[in-house]
Amino acid sequence: MTPFSGVKEESDLSHLAISNLFSPTALRRAGAGALLPLACLLALFALAGCGEKASEAKVKAAPVEVGVVVMHPQDVPLTTELPGRTTSSLVADVRPQVAGIVRERLFREGGEVKEGDVLYRIDPSTYQAEYNSAVAALKKAEAALPSSASKAKRYSELIRHKAISNQDYEDAKAVYEADLAAVASARAEVENARINLDHTEIKAPISGRIEKSELTPGALVTANQSSALTTIRQMDPINVDVTQSSSSYLTVRQAIASGRISVGTTMTVQLKLENGTIYPYPGKLEFSEAKVDESTGTYTLRAEFPNPERLLLPGMYVRAIVSDGTVNGCFLAPQRAVGRNTKGEPVGLFVDKDGKVTQRVLSVRKSIGHDWLVDAGLSDGDRLIVEGSQFVRPGQVVTAKEMVLDVETGEVRPAQADGAGQEG
Repeated sequence: MTPFSGVKEESDLSHLAISNLFSPTALRRAGAGALLPLACLLALFALAGCGEKASEAKVKAAPVEVGVVVMHPQDVPLTTELPGRTTSSLVADVRPQVAGIVRERLFREGGEVKEGDVLYRIDPSTYQAEYNSAVAALKKAEAALPSSASKAKRYSELIRHKAISNQDYEDAKAVYEADLAAVASARAEVENARINLDHTEIKAPISGRIEKSELTPGALVTANQSSALTTIRQMDPINVDVTQSSSSYLTVRQAIASGRISVGTTMTVQLKLENGTIYPYPGKLEFSEAKVDESTGTYTLRAEFPNPERLLLPGMYVRAIVSDGTVNGCFLAPQRAVGRNTKGEPVGLFVDKDGKVTQRVLSVRKSIGHDWLVDAGLSDGDRLIVEGSQFVRPGQVVTAKEMVLDVETGEVRPAQADGAGQEG
């Protein structure tokens, strides 16, 4: 007989007693008044059984499973997003250089023109007549030149033999030089008349897109008038002027000087358009102003972008993503894994080598995509909790499952089978 045989027998007797109490014969004998106590007794037995099951489930509960990302140092390109506006690389206002009546407009408004294309034609009749008159005056001056030249040459020979007086020789020489000057003057008048005649055709000074015309054929224009006939803007390449605070400038320069940021020979710039899309062509930084605006505390940077499809128009609001260099050996912590403590400090939950949850304060510099750039608080190989942190607390034993972060969306998913998580 075992030590527990008595217990087993008592249990069997209890079950037998309960079955006898609820047998049909016993129920008929007891009557309706005895049913309520019997029901209460049955409920007590049921509650006792449930309590035992709950205790067993609590003892057998497994550690909470959390998703972790393993931290490793990396070189991160550092960028700054700056507001700005697009501006034409070249702008030319078209004005007449001679007065007259506009006879023709030879361009399509809003179209592309090339340097030297004729845009307007002014009535040339007056200027043609002036040119013809200048040509005639030149021929007249040239006709008198051979005679005076021959006389001056002949007198130069006679003066050597003392055959003429010095006065006669000086007079002949003066007439010849006057005729030379008259020819030169006449040629200048011809050139001036030719230039005025050419200016009756108003040509494009630069290549680009031309705006609407401010007048129509038949209008009277004057030389160098204040109002432009039209404007041409060169849009390929196009400039983007952005502003940056002087404090940001100092921070970057000091980081470069200390070696925390390394820079290349050229600084590339990307462009984010008004609708949030990224412009497909990268640009380059052309120059930065040598002074800070005292009223705003900012200075201007200019970047140049190719614009072959004319997608960018002057005056558009854009955001330039300027490369500040590369931060060496830093950590990127997913934003979803970083919270705040009661002091407002950024903190993260980690799983240590014993599988326990620990909390650590992080030094966060700036946001990069869906991550935080962390300067201090992380080490190579740290397991940062990115999923399930709301169900655990520091000191709790957990099961760690390695996850990977989607760079585009910031969402996490389980790592591949060959790089699956470790259990703590």
